[in-house]
Amino acid sequence: MDFDNIECVSSSDGLDEDEIHHHNLQHHHLHQFASPKPHNVNNNSNGIANVVGGPTVIAPATSVHELLECPVCTNSMYPPIHQCHNGHTLCSTCKTRVQNRCPTCRQELGDIRCLALEKVAESLELPCKYYNLGCPEIFPYYSKLKHEAICNFRPYNCPYAGSECSVVGDIPFLVAHLRDDHKVDMHIGCTFNHRYVKSNPREVENATWMLTVFHCFGQYFCLHFEAFQLGMAPVYMAFLRFMGDEAEARNYSYSLEVGGNGRKLIWEGTPRSVRDSHRKVRDSHDGLIIQRNMALFFSGGDRKELKLRVTGRIWKEQQSPETGVCIPNLCS
Repeated sequence: MDFDNIECVSSSDGLDEDEIHHHNLQHHHLHQFASPKPHNVNNNSNGIANVVGGPTVIAPATSVHELLECPVCTNSMYPPIHQCHNGHTLCSTCKTRVQNRCPTCRQELGDIRCLALEKVAESLELPCKYYNLGCPEIFPYYSKLKHEAICNFRPYNCPYAGSECSVVGDIPFLVAHLRDDHKVDMHIGCTFNHRYVKSNPREVENATWMLTVFHCFGQYFCLHFEAFQLGMAPVYMAFLRFMGDEAEARNYSYSLEVGGNGRKLIWEGTPRSVRDSHRKVRDSHDGLIIQRNMALFFSGGDRKELKLRVTGRIWKEQQSPETGVCIPNLCS
């Protein structure tokens, strides 16, 4: 199944005054993917309060953390932290977006740094922003950002290709999102046999086929098949991504096979984690790549229509306790 037209959603980097005012009226909080129900009130040892119902309880550490929250993007601020003549602060990234006007009082910002707040930040130790998703780590303020970029508890981006989907969440949340919102094909089992057809194979510029999701070994895998320009050459490419982290993806292997007219191509590899974007995997050429002339040869007939059958399987690598050698564990 293919998309003849792909609608891409783009967003502007700039903010107008109405948008800035809207940002000042509300704070964005990380979506609770595991459950829509709120947690009970609990104060932990880090001074962080989980509150539901009744008056809001704010621990001292939380108050300081809110002081370091940019009022425009709601992200934590890092040096240089800027302020206006009235003492309102914002991060350096947003300073360029608000056209040098304070988003709170609309006064000109100038080039004033809030050195006192930068010093306060140096003395802080704060929990990872993903603590509510399970991360137990606490870091000095200026080390926290580096950890959060690679935190194993950070949410995953939607693996759907062709729409620049901005949805993030844990794996169960994204599986439901792919099924319900993107209407992807869902399959149970570790073998597959798919036929890809396109009436005009000359149109290869970013042609993307519907994503297929497989559930096996208690995990989820995404099979991609698409066409794009590799330099000056039009090619088709198939590859598999694992819905989980890279370390766990290494426990699995997969093979892809395409052929016709007594010829075939076979690819074997390790699925890439969905932590790596779809484009990153594609541009690294980590998958089965078929040149257009070869694809049309496999399709048979007069070579005016693409008819490719891609088969494959997924298996789990298991280490033999006697020899230490990895042996494949094939699903039935």
